[in-house]
Amino acid sequence: MPAPPIQPKQPNSVFDLTLDDWIGWTEYHGHPKFRAKQIVQWLYEKRVSSFDEMTNLSQDLRARLAEAFDFTLMPHVRVTGSQDTTQKFLFRLFDGRLIETVRIPANANFHGDRSGRITLCVSSQVGCAYDCKFCASGLAGFTRNLSVGEIVGQVMAVERESGEPIRNLVFMGMGEPLANLTNLTKALEILNADWGINIGARHMTVSTSGLAPQIEKLAKVPMQIRLAISLHGATDEVREKIMPVNKKYNLNRLFEAIQTWQDHKKQMITFEYILIEGVNDSLEQADILAKRARSLHAKVNLIPYNTVEGLPWKRPGEEQQEAFVAFLTKAGISATLRREKGHDIDAACGQLRLQEETAEGTIERAMPEVKRSISSAR
Repeated sequence: MPAPPIQPKQPNSVFDLTLDDWIGWTEYHGHPKFRAKQIVQWLYEKRVSSFDEMTNLSQDLRARLAEAFDFTLMPHVRVTGSQDTTQKFLFRLFDGRLIETVRIPANANFHGDRSGRITLCVSSQVGCAYDCKFCASGLAGFTRNLSVGEIVGQVMAVERESGEPIRNLVFMGMGEPLANLTNLTKALEILNADWGINIGARHMTVSTSGLAPQIEKLAKVPMQIRLAISLHGATDEVREKIMPVNKKYNLNRLFEAIQTWQDHKKQMITFEYILIEGVNDSLEQADILAKRARSLHAKVNLIPYNTVEGLPWKRPGEEQQEAFVAFLTKAGISATLRREKGHDIDAACGQLRLQEETAEGTIERAMPEVKRSISSAR
């Protein structure tokens, strides 16, 4: 029997470390604390691309850094541009895995902000294990969590490619962010810190399928980040058809966790609700959704289903979409109907990755699981 292939070892990325980590590292190697502040200034303010450019560090320290850390920003495989100026980046990681990051213009962003800023939709995992029935991210299965540096590196790489700063982040890309809570929390610190990328906490939104215990843990992180819940069903019966995680954390348990969140945070939460024809788009569901949103003073972001090849769902007609949002608005709920961007470039999470892997032939190993997922969604 042939030996299994040797997996490449993940390098220690220069973007994995917080300022406290750098202080610990420099002091351990006999350098003064202020060197750590110089290192992060070179990384995030001056955006150098090598240790050799850190000219106020000694040659010995630069050599030690080069020996210990990798400075590579993730190379992109493809950048696809939509007619609405949405851009989708496909990145290849050190082990050959693929992830997606989407750059979204202000008039397409996730919460109605038309301030002129750019929003970046960031991935947190390679694939996803939660099998949401509308989503392409999990069709090839779950591979692994992204490292801190791979999360931060998406922002750095897109800023480098576009030449514009990112000031709004949504963790709604590939993967379940709260299933990678340790790395996510550390990445949020680097992204938020004034010594780091310096994105305001209120301009970072973490979206979850509903991992109740992790919501409660994230609530205690001392940053006023925003929370979005992928609800997609107003009753347990409907939600379980769409979101298998509901079988483990039903709506009562989820709402307990949301209440804990609200005890610690000041912002309104958002319910993300993908409208799927004949599944969750009835006015009966709208009525129950309105009651649930009112109980938590939550806003609702309605998203017509974005077609994914190989999945059976359809989006409702525009008349039904408008009727649903009108019902919520009349009930006093802050609700928006998002005409999704990037439809012409397959901007739904995971679609570009699936296309690329199919072209390379690597998806074939996952096809039995893909077929099971599609079958169970019917």
